[in-house]
Amino acid sequence: MPLPNLQPVGKEIVKPYNPYYPGTKRSWLPLALSLYKEGRLEGQRPIEGGKAIPFVSTWTVSSLPLENIRCQLQFSGNAELSYELVVQNADFIGHLIELIRIHQKEGIIDFPKEFYRELLQIPVS
Repeated sequence: MPLPNLQPVGKEIVKPYNPYYPGTKRSWLPLALSLYKEGRLEGQRPIEGGKAIPFVSTWTVSSLPLENIRCQLQFSGNAELSYELVVQNADFIGHLIELIRIHQKEGIIDFPKEFYRELLQIPVS
């Protein structure tokens, strides 16, 4: 499953976000912000020893890094398997950076484990 055809956003859009991402994450910002502006993504959550579960994720779009946004994730097109997360915009874009990195490395479209911990309110041990 390919990512949408992403075109990196311009420097004027990236600039307000730079302070929130150290080192190499900054190089991924133009693509992550392009994906973020889409407001929607389809992917699959791999299940060890089982079949991957498809999901659709939607989110509100803001141009302010510190504004809270609402992200919704629905698995298998089933309303009973819908989850919602309110998260700071800059944190969500950090998850999108990791999603793009995972996609380039493993060829799958899936959020990082940290995103699911937040979504499902699982404490970090």
